[in-house]
Amino acid sequence: MMTHGLGILLISLGTLFLLIGSIGVVRLPDFYTRTHAMTKPDTMGLILTMSGLALLNGWNINSLKLFLVVVFVAMANPATSHALARAAYRNGLRPWSKKKSERAS
Repeated sequence: MMTHGLGILLISLGTLFLLIGSIGVVRLPDFYTRTHAMTKPDTMGLILTMSGLALLNGWNINSLKLFLVVVFVAMANPATSHALARAAYRNGLRPWSKKKSERAS
């Protein structure tokens, strides 16, 4: 019973992190801040959600698969977001600045 409640709590927290990341993508002004806003909560939300699912499932081969998904995403998400941001900067996409947006108005 305790693991069931903890599993539901972890899934709920993971969903909250994913929601916060989605709001950040909509609200933030440029590519770099949106990438940052989605990468951090996305990784944490996935870790929490998969951990909750593993707890609800019990300790078997499926839990091991969920753990492997967590490990691979935890390694891949930061690296891919850095590669995307670096490629964007090298191709001339400059970060947003308040001065630049005031001139356009």
